[in-house]
This record gives sequence, structure tokens and C-alpha cells, in this order.
Amino acid sequence: MILAVDIGNSNIVIGGIHDDTIVFEARLRTDATKTSDEYCVDIKMILDIYRVSRDTIEGSIVSSVVPQVLNSVKTALLKLTGKNCLVVGPGLKTGLNIRIENPAQTGADLVVGAVAALKLHKPPLILIDMGTATTITVLDESGALIGGCICPGVRISLDALTERTALLPGLQLDKPKAAIGRNTIECMRSGIMLGSACMLDGMIARMEEELGKTATVIATGGISKFIIPLCKTPMHYEKNLLLKGLNWLYQENRREVR
Repeated sequence: MILAVDIGNSNIVIGGIHDDTIVFEARLRTDATKTSDEYCVDIKMILDIYRVSRDTIEGSIVSSVVPQVLNSVKTALLKLTGKNCLVVGPGLKTGLNIRIENPAQTGADLVVGAVAALKLHKPPLILIDMGTATTITVLDESGALIGGCICPGVRISLDALTERTALLPGLQLDKPKAAIGRNTIECMRSGIMLGSACMLDGMIARMEEELGKTATVIATGGISKFIIPLCKTPMHYEKNLLLKGLNWLYQENRREVR
């Protein structure tokens, strides 16, 4: 078994993968104040919950968009498994052709998602990842990553709306009854939920126009499952896209583990 770890701005997703099958998936809150020992305890508890022996872990791979947490998690995995982990970044073979102005600035999560998407679908591809931020990544017909966009995430927009408007209450991410809200809650839900769906539909249409081709659209991320059903654009929902990508990258680079 390998441990695949994706460190996001809000959550750390930990997956146990054996023979290309995701055996378990767990989440921790991303906390830059935690030490490596604290993360080591957290990960050990997850292994205990899923009855996974440390002796069965052959290695691990990590992607991170939070640099200050990466070293703590790397050290925690070393303490727990006795093995260095692979890190998605410079020096790791991805096979991905990145054609943006500064390829080094490409987020590790975007790289992992693109690698997984290319394994599952034929390009051109538009990849949507809805987490703390909503990212849209475009892969052209050759499979090259040519760019995309970054938007405020759904919860960021919702939090900003409720925190800065004293009379507006909080709300859950439930499906709106209609685009025309009949009360404050319905108006907010329509704006946040349908507004996000319309943004995705509109951005996809513009990106396809620039590509000159219709693309296959893949969505992932914890919030996607709430928004994708509201979109008019056909999309493939891949819940574990990043874990699958991390697994494939590990298999391609496993000889580099020391």
C-alpha cells in the first residue's frame, strides 16, 4: 500500500492505495501551526481507524499548495514509515507538457489533476477543481497544459457575503428552488449556487471558443458535487481524481524513493 497525500488550503486528503484501488480516504484540517509530531499522530490514528499496519506501507507521495505545511507532513511520513516520500514538484517525472509563461508556478494540485485527467479521458480537456478556490485548467488537443483561470471558491464567496452584510444570514449549500428567489435565503442560495454554475458554463464556453474545439469537461473537489448538477454543460465528476493522479505519479517515480 502507498499513502497519497494532497495538502490543500483547507483540508489534507489522505488516501491509502493498494494495487490501484483506493482502500480508504480520510481528511485532516490544514493547520500551519501543527508540528511534524502532531501530524504524525494524526496520520497514525487514521491508519489505526482503517486497521492499516505501518509495515504494509511501501511508500508515500505528497502534493501541496501550502509550503509551510509540506515539510511538517513530509517529516511526519518519514517518522511513521521510515521512508522518504515523493513530492510533486521540480525533479518529479510527470510526462506533462506545461506551456504557460512560467511552468514552475503551476500548482502541484493542477499538475496531479491534469496527469489523472489525461489517463482517464482524451484531450482536449477542461478540468474544474472546486475547493477553497475554483480552478479551471485547460489541456489542448495534444494534451499540453496551456493555462486556465482561478476564481474565488464557493465558500469564500458565501463567507464574504455573510460576513460583510450584517442582515444576511448563513446558509447551507442546498439546491435553489428557482433562479428568482422569493425570500432572502432563496435569493442568496440562487446567487451563490446558480451564480457559480453559470460562471462555470460561461467560462467553459469562452475557453472552448478560444480552443476552437469542444472539450471534455472533468470536475473534482469537495464542492463540485453541489454545483455540477446545476450546470448546463455536460461534465464528468471524478471524486478521487487527485488521489488517482498521485498514485500514477508514484508508480512512475517509485525508483526515486530513497
